[in-house]
Amino acid sequence: MNLSAWSIRNPIPAAMLFVLLTFAGLLSFRAMKVQNFPDMDLPVVMVTAVLPGAAPGQLESDVVRKIENAIATTQGLKHITSTLVDGSATIAAEYRLEKPVQEAVDDVRSAVSRVRADLPADLRDPIVAKLELSSQPVQAYAIASDRWDDEALSWFVDDTLTRRLLAVPGVGGVGRVGGVTRQVQVALDPLRLQALNATAADVSRQLRQVQLESAGGRVDLGGAEQPVRTIATVQTAQELAAMDIALSDGRRVRLDQVATVTDTIAEPRSAALLDGRSVIGFEVSRSRGASEVEVGAGVQRALAQLQADFPHLQLTRTVDFVDIAQDEYDSSMKLLYEGGLLAVVVVWLFLRDWRATIVSAVALPLSVIPAFIGMHWLGFSVNIITLLALSLVVGILVDDAIVEVENIVRHLRMGKTPYQAAMEAADEIGLAVIATTFTLIAVFLPTAFMAGIPGRFFKQFGWTAALAVFASLVVARALTPMMAAYIMKPLVAAEREPRWLALYMRASGWCLRHRLRTLLGALLFFAGSLALIPLLPSGFIPADDNQQTQVTLELPPGSLLADTRAAVAQASERVARVGYVQSIYTAIGGGSAGADPFAGSGAADPRKATLTLRMAPRGQRPLKQEIERRLRAELADLPGVRVKIGLGGSNDKYVLALASEDPQALADAARAVERDLRTIPGIGNVGSSASLVRPEIAVRPDFARAADLGVTTSAIAETLRVATVGDYEQYLPKLNLAQRQVPIVVRLPDAAREDLSVLARLAVPGSRGPVRLGEVASLELAGGPAVIGRYDRARNVNFEIELGERGLGEVTEAVRQLPAMAGLPPSVRPIDVGDAEMMGELFTSFGLAMLTGVLCIYLVLVLLFKDFLQPVTILAALPLSLGGAFVGLLLAGKSFSMPSLIGLIMLMGIATKNSILLVEYAIVARRDHGMGRLDALLDACHKRARPIIMTTLAMGAGMLPIALAWGGADMSFRSPMAVAVIGGLITSTVLSLLVVPAVFTYIDDLAQWFHRKVLRRGPQGTRVGETAG
Repeated sequence: MNLSAWSIRNPIPAAMLFVLLTFAGLLSFRAMKVQNFPDMDLPVVMVTAVLPGAAPGQLESDVVRKIENAIATTQGLKHITSTLVDGSATIAAEYRLEKPVQEAVDDVRSAVSRVRADLPADLRDPIVAKLELSSQPVQAYAIASDRWDDEALSWFVDDTLTRRLLAVPGVGGVGRVGGVTRQVQVALDPLRLQALNATAADVSRQLRQVQLESAGGRVDLGGAEQPVRTIATVQTAQELAAMDIALSDGRRVRLDQVATVTDTIAEPRSAALLDGRSVIGFEVSRSRGASEVEVGAGVQRALAQLQADFPHLQLTRTVDFVDIAQDEYDSSMKLLYEGGLLAVVVVWLFLRDWRATIVSAVALPLSVIPAFIGMHWLGFSVNIITLLALSLVVGILVDDAIVEVENIVRHLRMGKTPYQAAMEAADEIGLAVIATTFTLIAVFLPTAFMAGIPGRFFKQFGWTAALAVFASLVVARALTPMMAAYIMKPLVAAEREPRWLALYMRASGWCLRHRLRTLLGALLFFAGSLALIPLLPSGFIPADDNQQTQVTLELPPGSLLADTRAAVAQASERVARVGYVQSIYTAIGGGSAGADPFAGSGAADPRKATLTLRMAPRGQRPLKQEIERRLRAELADLPGVRVKIGLGGSNDKYVLALASEDPQALADAARAVERDLRTIPGIGNVGSSASLVRPEIAVRPDFARAADLGVTTSAIAETLRVATVGDYEQYLPKLNLAQRQVPIVVRLPDAAREDLSVLARLAVPGSRGPVRLGEVASLELAGGPAVIGRYDRARNVNFEIELGERGLGEVTEAVRQLPAMAGLPPSVRPIDVGDAEMMGELFTSFGLAMLTGVLCIYLVLVLLFKDFLQPVTILAALPLSLGGAFVGLLLAGKSFSMPSLIGLIMLMGIATKNSILLVEYAIVARRDHGMGRLDALLDACHKRARPIIMTTLAMGAGMLPIALAWGGADMSFRSPMAVAVIGGLITSTVLSLLVVPAVFTYIDDLAQWFHRKVLRRGPQGTRVGETAG
């Protein structure tokens, strides 16, 4: 049944259908969440194992290797990455994308529990959790008060503020950065301990056994059951000090006779600063599936209420990814409107008829809005990827309507009534419109089924674009002819041909007469465009131009919190010199806002600091890359500090990894490679994870003396641990308060930790009574690695190379050419990790998607034209579009990356669209009007040049705002794609209008030869007509 004819005869049901679709589309749009990037479930499982005080080397042999070997037996494992720092190990197991996340978590959990019995008894149970990309902090704030001290303010953040924020829908977690934790400290006097022959561990364990509340059975009194509770807890530090405890030799002592008891704060290991002032920071992360914008607004409301209740609090927003999502959304919507408006203006300029323009313009909203129904049904959100798809298809959506309207106008000019013109024109062009739409869908849909992580992103892109294009087909077949039939007026005046059409007809006539030259010219153009590829810098995702960047400082192992603060003050002073920085928020030893989600959160490390810089708005400053370059230059000679610049998860760095089973060979190779890396011109800093050596104290027992006195190594280790940092957290006695428990830590005072001779005099329990530590062991200075990185069960070193002004592809190539890389020892091998690996995946899966697209286009065309050879003519336009895209990218200085690849995929659909319009008409003219081949082709050029040029200009106009990066938001991701599309559009349109007719004649000759020689038929008048059905 002919849909157009039915809707022209029955306008009411057709109109009602669109009212219904629009209503459902608007409801779906309201129900969808606004996000920055779509939520992705990656099968990456993180295992965190904590053994306080253990050195990385000990963790590697005792814990990590065993867990890695257990995980390695699970199905579908891709990589295992482990990071070991002092006291904690983080193991990330990455699985193939096909594996369900929950199954991956269960596999890892059972693997870890299999080896739990082989791990050290003091190790806390390893935590197994999936990597939540969505649980990255979306906002961070600094809080300060002139009425409360740090302890009160920290408790306020942990208790009141966290409770209020977690009640906001969509908030997944709140984490504190900096601040202090309350603690009762029992500082033992080493001399008195020695006099009493007691050990620190004795005192700590005794306290834990005395100061507790315990269940004590049940009694039956007075005919009723009553439980028995043993209550031996104290409420304050003073009561604790007056407590008597028993010593191991049977004597007793009051606690305040051997120690000073104070209710104070724990030793600070982290801090937060805002523009140099001490503050307490907190980070808010969203839960999975929540909208950043809604979470941001909800948090804002909760904090406003909090400030009304506590007027002395000062809150400052320090890191903000909500703004970015909101900007993206606002500017994408604006681009949709601007693109649509420009496309409509183009229609009006060509047709100079406002009725025809209205009929075309209605197609735009009516194609976009019903697409939301499908998006909502598929569970998509409104994010940078789906908005990208929509802003790209804006130009395409008007196309079908333009082709229909232009054809109807042409029929009106023949003197027909609008009703008759609409009926005949719609019928005549129906096949061409359906063919063009289905070729576009055939191009977009394969991207939705791409493999790898890029495929997860493109699932939403492919479906959104395909849905919108399909909706535009329904509009063009059902609504446009119907509206034209009832809105447009009969045209009386004869049409004046535009001047450019006569010029074009002369050119196409010349091309048909000199078809060999035309074809050679096209081939040369194609070869030239392929030669441009090496000139383009290739990358994965272009660097963004957001308002935030980060400077990460790392001090040598063993540095104290005070040293880090001094380095931060120096760095902040230099950053301020660069200018354009509005505020500097510093997190020392904590905070994960803007960090790389794959890095895993180790223990707080006071030697690392992250400065988050908020820069001036986009229009008032140079590009972010330029500011980062100046920052690099300014911070290059900061003494004693490793500096990294850029957000953690950002895409402006290349990671080179070396792996080896032999730690010594790896360290030597890493030194040589690092030296060479610094010679590559044009790159930023080179950061290395090749571990720095940290100073440590080695205690070496004398086995003979220790055995003689009955002292074990574990007793020595325990005595030293409890004396210097206190017992393991799970064994600490607690002070019960109304809302919380405060740990009681028994250890030596800070002064005693600064003198090795005091430690040597500590008493260690032996079989014949306590013994002095110095008698059974020697204490000496030593060193060991501060961090150990492992990749796929071998030690590895990562070099993070900031790309600076070069593309990822260029830097990868430059690194491969280095002499140190060529001369690596056989035991050390380079591996691709991070963006480089993803880029490899991306280009292969994209190549596959493009091939699938071309094949799908060919199949669709064969089905529609019922001919195997003529679709080849149409596909000839594909290579012609590449040149323009590459020239466009070169002129605009953009890299050949993910967005420009999307542009190429779109181009494939659009380039075929133009040639379909030409070829389809030529076939119809020969078959139905009995024209000769040359006349049919010239007639096709004459009739179809105008709609082809109109659609091209409308599409170009629709994408112009993106290419020129109008609007407030960051366009670095979308602009390359629009540039590629516009560049390719221009060349493919001009060339397909001239080259396709010439190719048509060659293919037609081939068809005739095939008939004569192979099928043994005589020459037929309408040979192609028959094969074209």
